Amino acid sequence: MPEKRSRLVENLPVPIQLIERRIYLIRRQKVMLDRDLAELYQVKPIALRQQVKRNLDRFPDDFMFQLTKKEADLLVSQTVIPSKQSFGGYLPYVFTQEGVAMLSSVLRSKRAIQVNVAIMRAFVRLRQMLESNEELNRKFAAVIRKLGEHDKYFKVVFDELEKLSNPPTRSHRQIGFAIKGNR
Repeated sequence: MPEKRSRLVENLPVPIQLIERRIYLIRRQKVMLDRDLAELYQVKPIALRQQVKRNLDRFPDDFMFQLTKKEADLLVSQTVIPSKQSFGGYLPYVFTQEGVAMLSSVLRSKRAIQVNVAIMRAFVRLRQMLESNEELNRKFAAVIRKLGEHDKYFKVVFDELEKLSNPPTRSHRQIGFAIKGNR
């Protein structure tokens, strides 16, 4: 089975790592830009948008949405996109995982199907990594909490260690009797 799985990954038309770099977090959703998808499918961006517009009933708002000017500017300012010119003079559409899956029914080429498989795997892999990070964050927070509970005990131990390492200084008292005044 592992051999078959590795063959499937090798036969993907696009490396999953390349796809992962093109998945962005916008409006708290993982999305891909229409221009990136068009490049992966090896179609012109205008052709992809035309197919989507012909089948708008397949793309509700949770599958696809158009970026605002502010969001597009933010992508450019974060150097995700080299310049606004790469948008082709319009505000780009972005597709969620569900929207990308729906694209395979609109773009019926063999490459579109293969690329969609690779994209779905990339989304799943990212989700697994995020879940793993969340689990690590929960465990780390639990350790921090536990250490916080034990802080008072550590303080007592450190105070006692400090006392042992720095013995109390004694005042120099004279041994014997002290005589006050002459009689």
